[in-house]
Parts: sequence; structure tokens; C-alpha cells
Amino acid sequence: MNFYTKNLLLLLILLTVAFFARPVLADDTNTQTNTSGSNTNITGGYESTTTNNNDGQTNTTTDNSTTTSTTSGSSIPPPSANSPSYSSMSQDVCSMGVSGSVTTGIVGISGGKHFIDENCERIKLAKVLQDFGMKVASVAVLCQDKRVHAAMESAGTPCPYQGLIGPKAQEMWDKYPEMRPDYEEWKARNVIIAKVDDRIAEEARIAAKEIAAEEERLMEEARLAEIEHQKQLEEARKKANEKVIIIDSDPLIIHGD
Repeated sequence: MNFYTKNLLLLLILLTVAFFARPVLADDTNTQTNTSGSNTNITGGYESTTTNNNDGQTNTTTDNSTTTSTTSGSSIPPPSANSPSYSSMSQDVCSMGVSGSVTTGIVGISGGKHFIDENCERIKLAKVLQDFGMKVASVAVLCQDKRVHAAMESAGTPCPYQGLIGPKAQEMWDKYPEMRPDYEEWKARNVIIAKVDDRIAEEARIAAKEIAAEEERLMEEARLAEIEHQKQLEEARKKANEKVIIIDSDPLIIHGD
């Protein structure tokens, strides 16, 4: 067996031993985790040994290498939810479309709905009634709005009530205020008015009390002055009587001392 044959046989033996001994000699750990993308974590420990026998000399070379590879893919959010498009489809329809959408990291939701514009309907109905010559009915439709009802009352032209207009309608609204479309606002206004009236009445009562007290004081002063005047007159009469001397039944008045 020549030199080259020996070396080749020894190399094959070493490769065979290294192949079967690799799970024992090497520590190889591979970990891979995927979350919303591609995340790869590879950790390896590798050991390689080579022996050369040349002319009775043995050379052993050991190579230890460790390779770590980590790849992280960013989380990709779901597509954004688009709000649906709503249209009234006609200029003569008093409706309004409202839509919206919400998108989170997990799910997206969108929706929409049509809403009736009652104020728009009220204006159109009042216009049609006015065109038909139903003026009172047209005003009554508009008076269903609490702002119009309050404005009509403030203008001195109350809204119609069961066929009544003017002061008679106002009497019925005052009698049945719960029927007013602005009942809550009407109550709030009345509370404010009542507070102001009470304050004014209290101020008037205090002022009247002060005036009455002043008048009583003046009357008392006048009474005391009158008493003092009567006392002075009485003293004057007494002094005058002391000057009178009756002689032969005729009074004789002596002036002076």
C-alpha cells in the first residue's frame, strides 16, 4: 500500500468518525419564531478536525466556529377600513348619510347610516301648505320647531292652537304649557323670570317699608310739635288770666306790672 493510498484511507476513516461523532461533539441550537412576518434566529456551533500524517509526522488542526443569524420581519398591519359612501340620491329628499370606520392592529370595522333631517322636511311641508293657501296650517307646521314657537310668542303673534289664533291661542298655551314644543325652555325661562320678579318685589317691599318708617317718623315729629304748640298756648292763656282783675263785675286788664 503506497503513501497516497494510506493517506486516502486515513482521511476516509477520519471523515466517517467525524460524521458520526458530530451530534456528540457539537452543540447546535436552532430557534425560529414567526409572528406577523418572518423572524428567523439561527445559532450554530461547529467543530472541524483535520489530521495529516506525512513522513511519520502528525499535524492536527482544529477549527471551532460559531455562526449566529437573526432576521426579524416587521409586523404588517391589516389594510385600513374604508368608510362607505352614502348619498341622498336626490335633492328633494331630506336625508343625510353618515359613515365611519375604525382600524386597529387586529381588525378594521366600517359602517354607515342614513338620518332624516326633520327641519328640512318641516320647511318643505310648510312651503307646500303655503302654496295650497293653507297659511295657518303652514305656520302651525313651522311652530312644531321650538325655536319658531318661542319667536312667535316673543313677537306677540302666538302659534295657532286647535284652530285658535291670537290672544285666544295664547290663553290655551298658558293653560296647557306641557303641549308647547319648547316646554323645557319655557320652564327654565319662567324660573328665571320668577327669581327676578321675587327680587324686584323684595326690593320694592324694603323700599316701601323704609318710606313707611320715614312717614311715621315725620308724623310723630308733627304730633310732638303740635303737643308742644298746645302747651305753649296753654301757658300763654294762664299768664293772660293772671293779668285780669274783676272790679264791679267789669273786667279790668292791667298792662304791665
